[in-house]
Amino acid sequence: MGALALASGLGVAAGGTAQAAAAARVDNPFAGARMYVNPDWAAHAAAEPGGSAVAGQPTAVWLDRIAAINGTGGAMGLRAHLDKALAQGANLVQFVIYDLPGRDCAALASNGELGPTDLARYQTEYIDPIAAIMADPAYANLRIVNVIEPDSLPNLVTNAGGTAGSTEACATMKANGNYEKGVGYALHKLGSLGNTYNYVDAGHHGWLGWDSNLGPSAQELYKAATSNGATVDDVTGFIVNTANYSATVEKNFKVTDSVNGTTVRQSKWVDWNQYVDEQSYALGLRDKLIATGFPASIGMLVDTSRNGWGGSARPSGPGPLTSVDAYVDGGRLDRRIHAGNWCNQSGAGLGERPVASPAPNIDAYVWVKPPGESDGASSAVANDEGKGFDRMCDPTYTGNARNGNNLTGALPNAPLAGHWFSAQFQELLKNAYPPVTGGGGDTQAPSVPTGLKSTGTTSSSVSLSWTASTDDTGVTAYDVYRGATKIGTTAGTSYTDTGLTAATAYSYTVKARDAAGNTSAASTALSVTTAPSGGGSGCTAAYTVTNSWGTGFTADVTVKAGGSAVTSWKVTWTFGGDQRITNAWSTTATQSGQAVSAVNVDYNGSLAAGGSTTFGFQGTYSGTNAVPTLTCTAG
Repeated sequence: MGALALASGLGVAAGGTAQAAAAARVDNPFAGARMYVNPDWAAHAAAEPGGSAVAGQPTAVWLDRIAAINGTGGAMGLRAHLDKALAQGANLVQFVIYDLPGRDCAALASNGELGPTDLARYQTEYIDPIAAIMADPAYANLRIVNVIEPDSLPNLVTNAGGTAGSTEACATMKANGNYEKGVGYALHKLGSLGNTYNYVDAGHHGWLGWDSNLGPSAQELYKAATSNGATVDDVTGFIVNTANYSATVEKNFKVTDSVNGTTVRQSKWVDWNQYVDEQSYALGLRDKLIATGFPASIGMLVDTSRNGWGGSARPSGPGPLTSVDAYVDGGRLDRRIHAGNWCNQSGAGLGERPVASPAPNIDAYVWVKPPGESDGASSAVANDEGKGFDRMCDPTYTGNARNGNNLTGALPNAPLAGHWFSAQFQELLKNAYPPVTGGGGDTQAPSVPTGLKSTGTTSSSVSLSWTASTDDTGVTAYDVYRGATKIGTTAGTSYTDTGLTAATAYSYTVKARDAAGNTSAASTALSVTTAPSGGGSGCTAAYTVTNSWGTGFTADVTVKAGGSAVTSWKVTWTFGGDQRITNAWSTTATQSGQAVSAVNVDYNGSLAAGGSTTFGFQGTYSGTNAVPTLTCTAG
């Protein structure tokens, strides 16, 4: 086969200024993060039978009224949570910014304290104090993730324009523009801080997944993100399925399937939607957002706190091929009566545990809605929180246009939104997928560690680091392997292998182990070459597969100078299978057959002694995807 030339398209300029900026803000704040566990939520979870198995999971803290900033009803306030995050040794903490004027205009259960015209109060009494606390230098090393105003902007798309689901309150918010102004103000104020990461709520596929909604949603999100001082640079990304129940990935059917000539889109459940799950919706919306004007760096989050749909009702495969409805209804993971049902759903379960980078352009699966916190009261409850009674939380209500006039599927005897609902937590625990054993710990092995890389080499040592794996009971140790031999165990996410031979290639993998003795599969192997004897000139290169899916993958290569500065470099290797590079960045790469050559581009060829740079590429394969042995030549 002929050579394929690939010019560099991306990269970070060398030099102190660019490196300082990169150190201050990362592309994906969840990657490599130690996530904060809210002790208020953890205490509730641990007090439930079997709840200790998941009480260590990170969840978001909802700032749902002005008083919540300083703490209410014995619950900690914003500053107390940030202080506790530091005490835990965490470096990422999640908050939900949730007090817009006329909040959640289509759902009475989550109404708030501020009226439709209270924009000034929202700005000065709510956002400004939050921004002032987050700006405290004491928290400068925390990555503060803010989920901005769930349900607000999606309501402007579907519930404010005279459609069957429209409400007078939503029409008012669309007319006065306070939702857009409020979101814009929050993005601007919080985005101006160097360590905050704003993710704007973008509904879910069962709300905005239709062609008629997706484009207008992207336009509405862009309008808000460029309102009241905000720019698209204040947005790290978007979150889908916040506090909802839609399946992350529908495994038993695809939107392109047909049954006897009838497409899945025509089934009653899918109802002509373009998407059947949250991950595909998130990525489809991301494409629309980038086309609308958001930068290609935006990432997506999926709230997986209550979309596990496990237990005995979980289908093991597609439904029968007797009709498209039988095929979809028999196989769908989401067992709600209707996708428009949103309140305290019967049969729901805990979903995928929080984890960074589970798929390309998905920054993380997160638990933004803390499991066990009610969606709303099942009957009217007097309160001073501004929360009303929504019939969608009443299990006897026969529904409305937004849920196809079906029963709500809500659990009975539910408290106010945000209050602890023990019966719901037990339901989620029982139906969790991946499953959880009551009180005995999670039956799942830990997740595979990711991001294994070399952080330094000498002629006799290799220093490694990796991203912590996330599982239900918590990883207690990592086992490090050189080739097939375990060479050490560490409780941290770094390790230095010593006593090595100069200028020699070594292959490393890491496994995670939990307190119950469950061990993960091995991480992707990393090949590292020690420096020449005495740390002399030359360079080394380390290869890491950063992601893989189906027949595709991405990989990074880190080039490091030896004991002397270099002015250029070239990395070569031979693939062991049929891997083909389709796109590369921060290098000019050529491939002929299995042989690959990658050379520096103009901005990353010069490296100081011991300095390093990274390039990457995307590729395809159909067989194995083993890590090749690299050779680095310096100029």
